[in-house]
Amino acid sequence: MTDFTFHTPESAPEDARDVLEKAQAQMGFVPGLYAGLANAPAALDAYLAVSDYFSRTSLSPEEQQVVLLAASVVNGCDFCVAAHSMIAKQMAGVAEPVVAALRDGGQPQDPKLAALAEFTRAVVSERGWVREHPAFRAFLDAGYRPEQALEVILGVAQKTLSNYANHLLQTPLDSALESERWSR
Repeated sequence: MTDFTFHTPESAPEDARDVLEKAQAQMGFVPGLYAGLANAPAALDAYLAVSDYFSRTSLSPEEQQVVLLAASVVNGCDFCVAAHSMIAKQMAGVAEPVVAALRDGGQPQDPKLAALAEFTRAVVSERGWVREHPAFRAFLDAGYRPEQALEVILGVAQKTLSNYANHLLQTPLDSALESERWSR
């Protein structure tokens, strides 16, 4: 069995040090995902780039967190569900009942967010083969535009990278996320 190093700014490969130093300065710690991805600096850079692009979509911060949480639950990523539960509530202003519903694999009460969550789950579980899926029609009927389906796919790509990396790395939960611990 291969063990991965969870790097600090001092131990990281040269190409990952700046990212870890910035994370340490901004958050007071290096998130486990970053520390693990630092083993492959290109993977860390790609994750950050995709995250940045997703943050620039037309989806609101709340909707972005719905996508990221729904995808992480389907993929069974303990680390990302905890992280995005905290981010959703503390940074994106997502209501606790919405986060709780998503963590349970359920539907938020808001019909538009419910359609978004269900479409995201379909994208993940159907590996993108959703053109004829009822969740795509419900997504459009809820008021989303066709191009926003591509933005959902971008969010799913972000979470696929981090969820799969966390599975491989067996990323330990950061103590800052303990209150949001989740298990598949």
